[in-house]
Amino acid sequence: MIIRKANKSDLGDIMLMYNSCVKGMLKNGITQWDETYPNSEIILDDLKARTYFVAEENGEIIGGINIDEKQDPTYLSIDWEDKTNQFLVVHRLAVKEEFWQNRIGKKLMLFVEEVVREEGYQSIRLDTYSGNPKAMEFYLRLGYSKLGHIHLKEGKDEYYCFEKIIS
Repeated sequence: MIIRKANKSDLGDIMLMYNSCVKGMLKNGITQWDETYPNSEIILDDLKARTYFVAEENGEIIGGINIDEKQDPTYLSIDWEDKTNQFLVVHRLAVKEEFWQNRIGKKLMLFVEEVVREEGYQSIRLDTYSGNPKAMEFYLRLGYSKLGHIHLKEGKDEYYCFEKIIS
């Protein structure tokens, strides 16, 4: 498996990967994502910004992740441990359902840690849906600290914010 920066020509295969992931999540009662999010417009913006990476095996896109410096304004309410503001934010981590047991998500997150080290950042921030216990366990196992919660849309579901300091 390789992890590489995605190209605009990957959009169709990335959306197939998301469709597979969303179907698997819905089967497991996780309603975090649906047919409206993540959508091709959002992913195309990631591709144009050159901040989206894919995990690829035998020419097939089996996972993806966006990493950038953009945090939702609600993140400002969190008491982050890293006070340097030298962070990257993880968005839209996903893996094709049939590859969920292959540690692709972990490999993508370890890749992000490497990018943080190489580019001189201090930490990684992210949020995850409160109704996705597997994702919360996943980030805790990887050494992330759960620092609080936000509501990304007024009156909508709760999301938990996680951070990992990278030394």
